[in-house]
Amino acid sequence: MKFFKAVIYDIDGTILNTLNMNMYPLMRIIREETGEEWSFERVLKFAAYPGMKVVEELKFKNPEQVYARWVKYVNEYEEGAVLYDGFEEVLPKLGEKFRQAVVSAKTREQYEIDFCEKGLDRYMETAVLAGDTREHKPNPEPLLKCAERLRIAPEEAVYVGDARSDQEAARRAGMTFGYAGWGNEGIPGMGLSEEQILSEGGLVFRRPLDLLKLLEYAQ
Repeated sequence: MKFFKAVIYDIDGTILNTLNMNMYPLMRIIREETGEEWSFERVLKFAAYPGMKVVEELKFKNPEQVYARWVKYVNEYEEGAVLYDGFEEVLPKLGEKFRQAVVSAKTREQYEIDFCEKGLDRYMETAVLAGDTREHKPNPEPLLKCAERLRIAPEEAVYVGDARSDQEAARRAGMTFGYAGWGNEGIPGMGLSEEQILSEGGLVFRRPLDLLKLLEYAQ
């Protein structure tokens, strides 16, 4: 049986539901830039992409300006980022046994708006964000940077995320992957194979409270 010293989390689709606050503003951007009306289902394929990659993929002129306007719309979105039910219990309880951190493609500014303003950063020892590494997930560099900051070996951590890029980054970093099965619920083609995750030594969690099972792996 494996034992861990740290639990590292992705943010979007894992701790926070940010789907609506990102996708509806993206639909607005596409309408403004192209005049086309895209459905919510159509833009969902971009849900797991880093922001600038979305803008580049859509081949907008002046991508940096368009991205800045998208960020503005996201921050103005009334619903905002929503904490998944259960984390108000999970984070303090796991914090009693594990060191906790986040690795996310968010910018520092967006992290402060979505995460810190909710007081969630008090549970985290460190946060490795978009500007902290040269390479990004699925490259393992952000996870390895986090392990270095926590002064642990990569194999002493489990990385909890919802996307293929999270799974691949954990594999390449030598960390155990924990699948946040609630993050992509209802999004066609976004879910991961639970059978494959388990066969590769990963862990599967179907709801946030299932993360408390990690207490069995505390070192």
